[in-house]
Amino acid sequence: MAHPEPVTDGDFKEKVIDSSTPVLVDFWADWCGPCKMVAPIVDELAEEFDGKVKFAKVDVDTNPQTSLSFGIRSIPSLLVFKDGKVVDQVVGAVPKAVLKKRLEEAL
Repeated sequence: MAHPEPVTDGDFKEKVIDSSTPVLVDFWADWCGPCKMVAPIVDELAEEFDGKVKFAKVDVDTNPQTSLSFGIRSIPSLLVFKDGKVVDQVVGAVPKAVLKKRLEEAL
């Protein structure tokens, strides 16, 4: 089972920026309703894209530095990183088909 890996302010650079594989990062919080709606979709995509894309989750409450540095103002925010740079961003709860299409385009 491929699952999004929790990432912190401390290891974000190592796990996301320095990754040779594209990474989808889910910025979320425990109290966020729409985040809970997006989580199972992200889990399903992690399965489908296993080996092609890494998936990570950043809790904005416990990792404010990373959230600030990428200008995360509303959650859920899903950022796709490729070669250490943001190549796409989706804000809010979106259907799986939309997220999958954006991810495929980013690759």
